[in-house]
Amino acid sequence: MELLFSYGTLRSKQIQMQIFNKVLVGSPDQILGFKLKSLQIEEEFGMADYVVAVPSESLEDIIHGAVFEVSNPELLKVDQFESNSYKRVQVKLQSGRTAWIYTENK
Repeated sequence: MELLFSYGTLRSKQIQMQIFNKVLVGSPDQILGFKLKSLQIEEEFGMADYVVAVPSESLEDIIHGAVFEVSNPELLKVDQFESNSYKRVQVKLQSGRTAWIYTENK
């Protein structure tokens, strides 16, 4: 199993049902040294506003979210769900665990 940290859309039960066909059980956690940045993504019916994690110059910056256990095939489903505006990277969470997060794809 892999750990996936979500700070946005992936915490939605509706989105989880769409991607995984089930609701995930997560636990609260944080990442330090990242901040959220606004991001506009073109979708089928126009532009939509989202947020994306970007590295910060300050370790005091923190993003609150939830960490979920997912299988490798489930992680690949998330890769397909996320747009090209995001890339998956591993980070150390405040809890000390290592998890995948989606950050800005530059």
